[in-house]
Amino acid sequence: MINDAVEQVWRDYEIRPSGEVDDAQWCRRVFLDVIGRIPTYDELVEFMSDRTHDKRGALVQRLLHDDRYVEEYANHWSAVWTNLLIGRSGGTDRRDLTNRTGMQKYLRDSFAQNKTYDRLAYELVSATGSSTPGNPNFNGAVNFLIGKVNSEKATLATSSVSRIFLGQQVQCTQCHNHPFNQWKQQKFWEFNAFFRQTRALRRFVDGTNDIESAELVNEDFAGEAGTPEDALVFYEMRNGLQKVAYPVFTDGTEIGKSGYLEDTNRRDELATLMLQSEYLDKMIVNRMWSMFLGYGFTRPVDDLGPHQAPSHPVLLDALGKEFRKSSYDLKELITWITLSRPYQLEATLGKQNEIDDPTIGESPKFSRFYLRQMSAEQLYESLVAASDAKGKGSYADQEAERRKWLGQFVTAFGTDEGGEATTFNGSIPQALMLFNGELTKNATSEEAGGFIDRLSKSGRSPRDRLTQLYLTGLARRPTKNETTVAGKLLTARRGNEKEMLQDMWWAIINSNEFIMQH
Repeated sequence: MINDAVEQVWRDYEIRPSGEVDDAQWCRRVFLDVIGRIPTYDELVEFMSDRTHDKRGALVQRLLHDDRYVEEYANHWSAVWTNLLIGRSGGTDRRDLTNRTGMQKYLRDSFAQNKTYDRLAYELVSATGSSTPGNPNFNGAVNFLIGKVNSEKATLATSSVSRIFLGQQVQCTQCHNHPFNQWKQQKFWEFNAFFRQTRALRRFVDGTNDIESAELVNEDFAGEAGTPEDALVFYEMRNGLQKVAYPVFTDGTEIGKSGYLEDTNRRDELATLMLQSEYLDKMIVNRMWSMFLGYGFTRPVDDLGPHQAPSHPVLLDALGKEFRKSSYDLKELITWITLSRPYQLEATLGKQNEIDDPTIGESPKFSRFYLRQMSAEQLYESLVAASDAKGKGSYADQEAERRKWLGQFVTAFGTDEGGEATTFNGSIPQALMLFNGELTKNATSEEAGGFIDRLSKSGRSPRDRLTQLYLTGLARRPTKNETTVAGKLLTARRGNEKEMLQDMWWAIINSNEFIMQH
């Protein structure tokens, strides 16, 4: 179905797709996208030496279902969704109600057990309980909304839920009707009314102003007129007139107007209505497609609706319906995408498909694989997997080191809103961190038992060892020119092969080719 729809667009635009990527590059690609790191040399060789006709399908199934990869799969997707739900800086301030560890634990457990997407969405929107692991009523799902409901009449909760789960950007209709789409100010406040029974309560560390934990609770809402049996919300139009809103879903479905929980639990009703919406299906399909192919069917990816024509409307609609039929199994969706023809293509732009260039505003045709950079987490995990770059000490010590490194990365590349940076801009902090940071020193260390030391004792010749180095980092063999450079380095290092390999590895992990998903 995917192939037919995408190939029809190629015919419509009279373009020919790029060729199919080779096994080694595809293996690196799918490891990065599915479990968040590049393959080790042994994993790459195991795949390349497989002679069965369905080796790619078999690898996807291994990464998704084999016990060896369950933990990495869960860690990768929990990192992706933590950043999506609470931002890269969410839960990092001691005064923050959000508990980042609690959010990650909930998501990690959910992905490890392959929780269905509809259940995940329902729990995140309707959750109550404590934000902090170890508390008797701990529920990590509350960390999505716990920092968004108290201030400014829960407007942040309104816009986040609508955008993330339904692909409907309502944030600018808080104060006025949207000039370009069907969202009106009235619809914003009707959606907002679903969150007005919800409060986040602080629990402080004894004798301090530090927040020990927070609790998300539902409570009766009297409305802004003080009449809970008819709990209304007021909002002001641009002309100064006051209007009234009650909880009404985006498709026009109304629920009870009472603010009493025993009559209507508004967030539960919202979560239930979301599961009936086709936009829930389309949004997650669009998001996952963009994560694997570089672009979604709409731009931005979380802006769906009649005002926004998707690049492949029939495919987006059909994939959403098929995902619902598959019981919202995210691993099924990942399988469909990674084994589709667009995902198998090379990342090269040729004369036959030069109009397929979304970077200049063209709608994506998916006639090639679009280059994109690794995330900070993928880069860290790839360096650790490829060259044992993690620090010494206990798991807690290593995790603290990881967070410190990612924190530096966010400082260097993050946006003001905690979102992900879209380009490596060659800044001085970036260059210094990747040139000579602690992680890079560990990755290129010559010490006994380390990556470079083990590599220097493998293979039959320096050329074999150089080939292994390039396959490990870039999933390809060295070019003639790169082999020549290595030979000159070996001479300059007076025949010390470990130093030559160290220099070459440092150059590889600091190259654009290493930090790109291609």
